Order: sequence, then C-alpha cells, then structure tokens
Amino acid sequence: MQFVKPDVEEIPCESIAADNTVRIAAAGIIWGLTASPYDAGKLGLTGIPRVSYVLKSAGSLGWQCGLFAGIYSTTRCQLQNYREKKDWLNAAVAGALTGAIFAAKSGCSGMKVLGMTALISSITTATEFSTTKRPSE
Repeated sequence: MQFVKPDVEEIPCESIAADNTVRIAAAGIIWGLTASPYDAGKLGLTGIPRVSYVLKSAGSLGWQCGLFAGIYSTTRCQLQNYREKKDWLNAAVAGALTGAIFAAKSGCSGMKVLGMTALISSITTATEFSTTKRPSE
C-alpha cells in the first residue's frame, strides 16, 4: 500500500487550524521545559519547588502559544471561508486581530496595542507571501 500525500488545497482549513494550534502548543511546552530550569536556577529554587515551577511554566507557555496559534489560525480560516479567497489579506487581518487581542490582554496602552497589531500583521503577511505558490509568468 502506497501513501499518497494530499494536496494542501484539498485539506479543510479547519483541520489545518486545529493542527497548527496543537503543534504550536506542543512547541510552547517544549520551550517551557527547556527554558524554565534556567529561570528556576536564577530564582534559587531546588527540589520539589523547582520541579513545580518548571511544570507550571511549561504549561503556561504551552497554553499561551496554543491560544495565540488558535486565534490566528481560526480567524484566518474563517476569513478565507467568508471571503472565498485564499490570499495575503486573510493572514494580515488575522495577524492584526491576534496581535491586538494579545496586546490588549497584557494591559498595554493604545500605542503598544497598535505596535503589536502592526508587528504581528506584518510577520504573518510576510510568511503568507513567502509560502504561497504563485503561478509562473
């Protein structure tokens, strides 16, 4: 039996959004498990308090990264379905919305929210441009 890799265009957008969320959450957990021991050492934690700190940090980072990816991926997917277009504008709007939500949630001022909105929107738009297949001219 031979495995045939499906074309990306055939995979439902919702499946890609769920996959992205889980993968980025797992990456956040791994990041937390590798970075938190250093932080715990700087705080002078040893034994059970150190383990507890590392596990809480890893869980927190996994949650935050997964939430970020979930908001972005789901928003992008819904925009794609609503507009019936798969283009850079979906990524730009989803990135701006995600950046604004996270900046506002962290208690940033208006200018910092705008800055985060512009930063995340530009990163996601650039990523969309770099990964999108274009017809050869």
